[in-house]
Amino acid sequence: MTQDRDDDQARGPGGLTFRELHEQVKKSAQRDRERANAASKLAHGPSRWQRFVRYVWDKNRGRG
Repeated sequence: MTQDRDDDQARGPGGLTFRELHEQVKKSAQRDRERANAASKLAHGPSRWQRFVRYVWDKNRGRG
């Protein structure tokens, strides 16, 4: 059941070769992961350590 066709010559949707289509899907998935990570970082807000540093910083700013 081996196929004699070359995947670099076969065309998929939009006229792209299967290799080009694969590369586009990989790039799209990477962009989606980056956006999801950025969105999750913004949704969670500052960490406990960041809140503590802000508290100490603000407390010490009043002195002096």
